[in-house]
Amino acid sequence: MAIAVAKHPVENRRRRTRRLPYLLIAPAALLMLAFIAYPMISVLYYSLQDYNVTKPWRNGFAGMSNFTRIFTDDPQFWHSLNFSVRWVVVEIALQLLIGLALALLVNQTFVGRGLSRALVFSPWAVSGVLTTTIWMLLYNPSTGMTRYLADAGIGSYGHSLLSDPHTVFWAAVLAELWRGVPFFAILLLADLQSIPGDLYEAASVDGAGRLRQLFHITLPHLKDAIVLSTLLRAVWEFNNVDLLYTLTGGGPAGQTTTLPLYVANTGLDGHDFGYASALTTVAFVILLFFSVLYLRLSKFGGDRA
Repeated sequence: MAIAVAKHPVENRRRRTRRLPYLLIAPAALLMLAFIAYPMISVLYYSLQDYNVTKPWRNGFAGMSNFTRIFTDDPQFWHSLNFSVRWVVVEIALQLLIGLALALLVNQTFVGRGLSRALVFSPWAVSGVLTTTIWMLLYNPSTGMTRYLADAGIGSYGHSLLSDPHTVFWAAVLAELWRGVPFFAILLLADLQSIPGDLYEAASVDGAGRLRQLFHITLPHLKDAIVLSTLLRAVWEFNNVDLLYTLTGGGPAGQTTTLPLYVANTGLDGHDFGYASALTTVAFVILLFFSVLYLRLSKFGGDRA
């Protein structure tokens, strides 16, 4: 009996110790539930409704009709999805290549390296709307760079890159590149600094040149950082609204309308929140599917060999 009584306080102490981690994360878990789970459930609920604040007499349960309309009777959905895919592929490919090149450059030892790193990383600290303002000034046909190019005999006066269907895509790509490249440069530089210098010394002794060292030492070591950064940036670029909305407004003639921008226009301008919620649900499923597929195919977290 005495042994049982002695064990009881010890068992209670162990039980309290096991509960402590759950109590500590409970506030964060509740906040996540409130700010993530609730909006997701709300969007799913409204995706099954006809909910237009300008036509309240038509509001009510719609079932799957919103989703049927998306896939069978909405060419703008397919156009915006096609543009979103094109936008993401071009942006991620260029941002990764330029960001990797800059990371390799500022990882070298040279005079002024600290200042060079600050200049490379500085665009990442600029907000999307401010980035748009900068590039709208640069693209201004009266006072921007097109005027000076025209002075040099390149192009014509008054030509707006953002109004021309042939140039608007690459003009927007360039503006987003300026903002997005530092993200890759920061992450890849951090991982580059963790590569032991002995590996490069041994490779040099064995006669490996810079190119072989890049493909057999640097890139294999950066694999997980590249996979994670490209996935995160792809999701952000897919959901890009601020830059394109303020830079082009989705124009000209809807040519630069991404799927999230189409959702925003449908909900905020068209007041059709039920259909906008259905579009959001479809976009979420697309992102979730390709994120899981990308991680599986890239074998993220696996051996680097």
